Amino acid sequence: MNREKSASIYPTYSILPIAAMLGMNMVAYMGTRIFTTGRYHYNIESPLDRMLPLVPFFVVFYVLAFAQWITGYLLIGREKKEYCYRFFLGEIIAKAICLVIFLVFPTTLNRPEITGNGIFKRLLAFIYSVDAADNLFPSIHCLESWMCWRGCRKLTQTRLPGWFSGANLVLTLLVFASTVLCKQHVLIDIAGGVAVVELGLFLAPKILKKAGIS
Repeated sequence: MNREKSASIYPTYSILPIAAMLGMNMVAYMGTRIFTTGRYHYNIESPLDRMLPLVPFFVVFYVLAFAQWITGYLLIGREKKEYCYRFFLGEIIAKAICLVIFLVFPTTLNRPEITGNGIFKRLLAFIYSVDAADNLFPSIHCLESWMCWRGCRKLTQTRLPGWFSGANLVLTLLVFASTVLCKQHVLIDIAGGVAVVELGLFLAPKILKKAGIS
């Protein structure tokens, strides 16, 4: 076993970057509302977004995303220090970009009224009740799923079965679809989430190299 790894779920060296990543998520998604509540929010819904139907069943994939993220953090947090740092710093950078955008360009959308008593409709109505329709661009939901797929993709070459990356990508794409078919986001929010991930992963190794960590 690699000496850098411990028998615990997370090696000691991964505690700080994971805590920093979770802290940045709270500040970006929740903290920015202190400054944007009451301000004008832009609706960037396109004609294509308005054509997409509401499909309550896709709330299943919206919720499954949380399991995908936890699994991704568990797997990546156990990797070597350099890889762990690069991944979580990339996510912190992506969330920092989201924070700036949320403050400068707050967004919202008009959610449909949920009627009926089906289990998927009830679950979707619950999500609407606890998750305000703001801080939408870029999509944090899509950001997290894309980041976890990107982070775990390399692991299939060494520690995970080959099918894992493909299955993870399929789930990621279904999560993307769920955000627009559940009317939680619009299409450009998905693109924004992917873009900030790629920028974060591009900048992270450069920053770590300058800091003498990699």
